[in-house]
Amino acid sequence: MTFSEKNSYLINGSNINNIDSFYKEINRLFMGNEDFQISNLDGLEDLFSGGVGDIDIDQPIQIVWKDFEKNRIDLGKEVTIEWYEDSLKTKEFNHDYFKQKIKDLQQDQGQTYFDIILEIMEENENIKLIKE
Repeated sequence: MTFSEKNSYLINGSNINNIDSFYKEINRLFMGNEDFQISNLDGLEDLFSGGVGDIDIDQPIQIVWKDFEKNRIDLGKEVTIEWYEDSLKTKEFNHDYFKQKIKDLQQDQGQTYFDIILEIMEENENIKLIKE
């Protein structure tokens, strides 16, 4: 698999401090030619699978993520608990599932939002992630 300069993207972590600003940065990088924006994990998974935004299906890309450790904190436990709590405000979601996720995080177990993002990236063999 060959990664070219053309297919290299820089996530500027200094632009990220919460979930909304994460998606703003992702949309700046990948969705500039689209008339819609990515705003959730399902959309992020679709983007990194290719065929959405600037990424073609099976296109190898390299992502350099600046301020990676800062963003691990920014999108960590507290933000993730808030995200699950917001999800509980709608009837559409499995409340027991989200309550368990909150409990797990409060016990320092389970995935943070950041962990879920990394899992989505790592599951795609066409993505090479460089953490800076």
